[in-house]
Amino acid sequence: MHRKSNLTHLILASVVILGLTLLVVGVETQGQIAFMSHRDGDPEIYVMDADGGNQHRLTNQLGWDRSPSWSPDGKRIAFVSEREGNSEIYVMDANGGNQQNLTNHQARDSSPSWSPDGKRIAFSSNRDTDRDNPHNIEIYVMDAEGGNPERLTNNSNEDRYPAWSPDGERIVFSARRKGHIENKFGITYEIYVMDTDGGNEQRLTENRNNDWSPVWSPDGKRIAFEADRKGDVVSFDIYVMNADGGNEQKLTNNRGWDGSPSWSPNGKRIAFWSNRNDKFNAD
Repeated sequence: MHRKSNLTHLILASVVILGLTLLVVGVETQGQIAFMSHRDGDPEIYVMDADGGNQHRLTNQLGWDRSPSWSPDGKRIAFVSEREGNSEIYVMDANGGNQQNLTNHQARDSSPSWSPDGKRIAFSSNRDTDRDNPHNIEIYVMDAEGGNPERLTNNSNEDRYPAWSPDGERIVFSARRKGHIENKFGITYEIYVMDTDGGNEQRLTENRNNDWSPVWSPDGKRIAFEADRKGDVVSFDIYVMNADGGNEQKLTNNRGWDGSPSWSPNGKRIAFWSNRNDKFNAD
């Protein structure tokens, strides 16, 4: 891949490679981890016990099923599916039954995240793009049954990967916006936080490379995220910082991609996927 290829193409190529070779860890709750795997030839949602045992498949459809997110009560899983040819948000029972399309929109909807009370789901979508800005992605929220979608951000570039704070008062997310540092791959992603109505937006990180996939610790005091501080778009490590952006610490240090951090319910462990044994680069 040529060095001058843009950031989005590099990210998409990397995700495809990871989907072919890895278990992608989703959210851990009540002793189980939901994840996406390509092990049976098509990306599907699986669950397993926290020790890796009792792995079984929940979805079985043509098209990618990915990005699982547990409901707070552990009874349902929201996820993204392209089974109808478009990226939509679905929900199913924890055993894989009763799968339902929540968004049913011609736009690409992704990255579902439940509110702590289980009544709403935040997600990202390009549903309000226009001819002047065809790649605009914003953060939205909707009822847990798919109704009343509401747009929370309004920016000219990309807002992705929303995650609710445990107290239900804030949403952390990753954004790529004008004014960010621009490196050889393009404008960088940084981590922001806002109130659940979209107000009081604050930027938490400011780096020369990309910070994304933020997730709150169960006590709301810290945020784990992934970052490519090496600046090559394919070498990400897991970091943690205070909820105000301070006291940043690097948790992994590997040549490869450590991504999608997820806290254990007691806040003592972080699950993540890694391709550290695979070799590919941005050249």
